[in-house]
Amino acid sequence: MNIIIENEYEKAIEVDFESIVKAVIEEAVSFVNCPYECEVSVTLVNDDTIHELNRETREIDCSTDVLSYPMLEYETPECFEQVEEDLTNFNPDSGELILGDIVISMDHVYTQAEEYGHSVKRELAFLVAHSMLHLFGHDHMEDRERVEMEEKQEQILKNLGITRN
Repeated sequence: MNIIIENEYEKAIEVDFESIVKAVIEEAVSFVNCPYECEVSVTLVNDDTIHELNRETREIDCSTDVLSYPMLEYETPECFEQVEEDLTNFNPDSGELILGDIVISMDHVYTQAEEYGHSVKRELAFLVAHSMLHLFGHDHMEDRERVEMEEKQEQILKNLGITRN
């Protein structure tokens, strides 16, 4: 599995973000039973950068905690049946399935960890799990989808022993 992590956050990060990000991505891939080796890109940024990305890519003029840019379209979430029909879904050099990109605001990670009363590690892990589910075709526009995503996010974190405290 190729996990590309870019730290563009200009302040020190108080947790081992690389280990956290890798562990959550690997668990998410396993959790959804993805049959392929995968490639994921994660970039850690500040609020100003994610605000600009949100405005440019989603036409929403505010910062946010995480942005997900899936490379695949699924008929239903986690359905990998049509992936092989388009070879552009795979990195020609490694043969890995390109899932997409994740951008996380570390400013939001710190703020939300304090706001929700849990660790920075837990907040970062939560946002990675949430975004990975988006890369696997999940959404939370409807209440049923939101509940399903929340349950899966919590199970991924539970599998890693990452709790709210």
